[in-house]
Amino acid sequence: MNYTSTRDNSLNVTSSEAITRGISADGGLFVPTAIPRVDTDFIASLVPMTYIERARAILSLYLTDFPKEEIEADTEGAYAARFAHPKTAPVVNLHDNVNVLELWHGPTCAFKDMALQLLPYLLTGSAKRVSGEKEIVILVATSGDTGKAALEGFKDVPGTRILVFFPNDGVSPMQKLQMTTQQGNNVGVSAIYGNFDDAQTGVKKIFTDPAVKEKLAAHGMAFSSANSINWGRLVPQIVYYFSAYAEMAAMGQIKVGDKVNFTVPTGNFGNILAAWYAREMGLPVNRLICASNANDVLTEFLTTGHYNRNRPFHTTVSPSMDILISSNLERLLFHLCGGSSDEIRDLFGKLSETGEYTVRPETLEKIRSVFSAGCCDDEATKQTIAGVFDKYHYLCDTHTAVAVQVYENYRKATGDDTPTVIASTASPYKFSAAVLGALEGRDVTELDDFEKLARIEELTGTKAPAQLKALKNASPRFTGICTKEEMEQAVYGLLGIG
Repeated sequence: MNYTSTRDNSLNVTSSEAITRGISADGGLFVPTAIPRVDTDFIASLVPMTYIERARAILSLYLTDFPKEEIEADTEGAYAARFAHPKTAPVVNLHDNVNVLELWHGPTCAFKDMALQLLPYLLTGSAKRVSGEKEIVILVATSGDTGKAALEGFKDVPGTRILVFFPNDGVSPMQKLQMTTQQGNNVGVSAIYGNFDDAQTGVKKIFTDPAVKEKLAAHGMAFSSANSINWGRLVPQIVYYFSAYAEMAAMGQIKVGDKVNFTVPTGNFGNILAAWYAREMGLPVNRLICASNANDVLTEFLTTGHYNRNRPFHTTVSPSMDILISSNLERLLFHLCGGSSDEIRDLFGKLSETGEYTVRPETLEKIRSVFSAGCCDDEATKQTIAGVFDKYHYLCDTHTAVAVQVYENYRKATGDDTPTVIASTASPYKFSAAVLGALEGRDVTELDDFEKLARIEELTGTKAPAQLKALKNASPRFTGICTKEEMEQAVYGLLGIG
């Protein structure tokens, strides 16, 4: 299994090289040269397995230059003791044949833990094979959850440094507190003036600047990424779609071979792209339903084939989806365009220059054969949180609520009653202001964040994660803020290389 770049299909590298580099020097993203196929016997074999065993089975198909013993040790280290639920990513029945895949039982209470607890193992093993003794500098842009999950995953990992940039006014108070209080001798955090797209664009620019790479090399350092532009972030996410299917079979909701739908809240497109890879591998999937908030650029694209980031940017109660440049679409389009790097360079050159592009009709037809899409504003999100709790006594966060509402709209419009899994991406306690406000139907700004946690516990009978409660007395370590133009200097400052 080798990998190529979406912008240079003549490139051919191992999975270790793809993971270590993070992003190709040409600005493209690494993708597998061929997607492995599995049959129903393989899927049936997953049903009695643990999550760790399922992860080993899937990862071994993609990480073919990793020794078997290394994959076994990596998955054990990532998942054996760091998740609060014995199933790691449990499937909970919401009602009838509608289920919720809970991806937030890890140390930072968000779905990013599913990949970012594993990535440090994958990266350090890859780097030993590829980069020798260089110190790996992980550079991250975050809309909230990736930053904390990456910081926690890479904290004090030998041979690595990790630097995280987040939009100062674009994350929840709890997300900001999680990042700015992060412990570890190899971590650095900075806010930026701007939104996530500004942070993501700045990180990509730094990654691909030869002068920056040269300066780091002079200090024995090399860049990599923990964003979903890194294949090592994306491949672990494929696992939980297979695991969810296996769990549904184990629950008796489906028989192996039956088709299911997945509804996924997403901004950068990585989470739902992992479901697409699972489908291409042979997982029986009927529809992939892409759920967006008021930043509805993906809804328009998946419906019309026209991508246009030139629109108002909305700061919403589901901030991890407040994104107008969905990086992982590049991977999907590369595959759907038959691996044409010329076409990808043309499309994303237009995006960079004009902020928009339109795919060919035959590409749109392929997209629409698999994907459905919808969006949900803040008011509907809050109504869904309250409605789901009132009707099913299930508490969901703002991002999961977007997915629930988009799915319900899809089902009413289509009559499709295929068994469905809704990806739940964060603990509701990470977004306590919006969740509590939805439950009580009022503004709750007079309460501090920890009073909100206590009030949600009281109202719902659920328990706030201990790691969030523990932030109450934590003092921020990192208070810096910069403009997007100052990010490069901020990197040097955080690394102490002047």
